[in-house]
Amino acid sequence: MSRQTVLLIFGGESSEHDVSIVSARNVYAAMDNTKYDVQLCYIDKIGKWWLLDAWKENPQAHAGVQLAAVPGARSFVTIPGDKIIHPAVIFAVVHGHGGEDGVIQGLADTMHIPIVGSDTIASAVCWDKVITKQMLESYGIKTAPYKVHHLGEPVPHYEELLSQLGSPLFVKPARSGSSIGVSKVESAEELNAAVTLAHEHSNAILIEQALLGRELEVSVLGNPPHHKVSKVGQIIPGEEFYTYDDKYAADSNAAVVLNPDLNPDFEERVRSIAHRAYEVLGCRGLARIDFLTDKDDNIYVNEFNTMPGFTNISMYPKLWHEAGIKYPELIDDLIKLAFE
Repeated sequence: MSRQTVLLIFGGESSEHDVSIVSARNVYAAMDNTKYDVQLCYIDKIGKWWLLDAWKENPQAHAGVQLAAVPGARSFVTIPGDKIIHPAVIFAVVHGHGGEDGVIQGLADTMHIPIVGSDTIASAVCWDKVITKQMLESYGIKTAPYKVHHLGEPVPHYEELLSQLGSPLFVKPARSGSSIGVSKVESAEELNAAVTLAHEHSNAILIEQALLGRELEVSVLGNPPHHKVSKVGQIIPGEEFYTYDDKYAADSNAAVVLNPDLNPDFEERVRSIAHRAYEVLGCRGLARIDFLTDKDDNIYVNEFNTMPGFTNISMYPKLWHEAGIKYPELIDDLIKLAFE
């Protein structure tokens, strides 16, 4: 049986560059080399694409020849060397800007090469938290109450925000991931600093009501209408909220609970909302959907991740492993879904 050529892309220009490398290492390790001829494409921090001859723990120091796309030919070519690669499918484990925002998906579409995960439009929609909220709310799916602030506008008065959204507040970039640029705000001084920080990552930012219940996550696998939703996992943050360090630092105090003590009816409501939201946003292949609850257990969609983490502590593969889908089988399923 001939092997499928898979172009595994990782790295990227975003602040999630290093996380992408860890995710890709795990995906690569789970790929059956009797089924797949895996070609490794590393994107460095300034956006250059490099073809590696083998997996390197420090790809920055081992970049080989550059890789260039050849639109219309469904292929990539090395520079120099003129080696031609004809991927059957692209698996882009690139988190954040340039990976989850529709950029790579658009390239794959232009080249007529299937790609694992959502298409250009769904990726772009899910990357923008404002558009995600607007679409979900138009279908009656709750998200946290919020205000949008654009770069250059006056910072809203803290007291006015308190009257509308309560305290504390969360300020976050509209286009960023992994909790980068997110701040908890409990004073006017903190608001000004938080707005400045969030705008370093996005021209549009969200000022949200804090929902002080539980942080829940589900994994979704498949293409609508046949997608399936995992059981619900819970995040116990090690800090005031689930920060970047909580998610990825080796000494994180955060806990990932795969079988939280949830009322069965409540859990089914979360899973039902996830199933519907995935359809509404046009997702394909996979997503991790994050939820927040308030003190009365009302359920709110917090965030969509169309290329969730595949690190050793990432919730997406853990929830499917708990459901009996081992890592190699999960990777096989994701690649098959790209061809549907």
